[in-house]
Amino acid sequence: MPTAKDLASLSDQQVVELARAGKEVAYRELLHRYERPVFSLIYRMVRHHAAAEDLAQETFVKVLNALDSYRPEYKFSSWIFKIANNAAIDHLRRREVSTLSLDGAPDARTADEIEATALQVTDHSPNPLAEVESRELGATIEQAIAKLRPEYRACILLRHVEGRAYEEIAEALDLPLGTVKTYIHRARLELRESLAHLKDG
Repeated sequence: MPTAKDLASLSDQQVVELARAGKEVAYRELLHRYERPVFSLIYRMVRHHAAAEDLAQETFVKVLNALDSYRPEYKFSSWIFKIANNAAIDHLRRREVSTLSLDGAPDARTADEIEATALQVTDHSPNPLAEVESRELGATIEQAIAKLRPEYRACILLRHVEGRAYEEIAEALDLPLGTVKTYIHRARLELRESLAHLKDG
């Protein structure tokens, strides 16, 4: 019987194979590897702690029930992010998105939650005035991102917050590469229009 320590050195694909064989320790290893990144992605999308917790749990239930459909030639991370992102987008379509905050979601209660939901749009400056201006600018940018269509918002977050490559975004969102590039281009145009007033500052 493999232990958690044994599994730590295995690839995602190898751990999935063990999970498919019914090894409970393999399920726990997948949860350990992806619990935080999945929650972080969903939290950035929906900006609400309780909803993000529920959606993350829903994602892992779907993942465990659908392991047999996972194809090991694809990255497991892209596969699980796709399931998580679909859950978040479905939620956003059902409910109005709450206003973003540079300091994290409105109900972020711990340092980890604040870090998970805060968008780092500028470097921290030692100058207090510059820091205030930076935060005000960041809050304005995030409010503009919040107004984007869920599909555009997902692409922008995966590209500029998660730092994902276009190809991985396409895989995670189950979209053609050209569509991802189009969504990101349109999102940037919308953001540029929304933020045009900042040029006067």
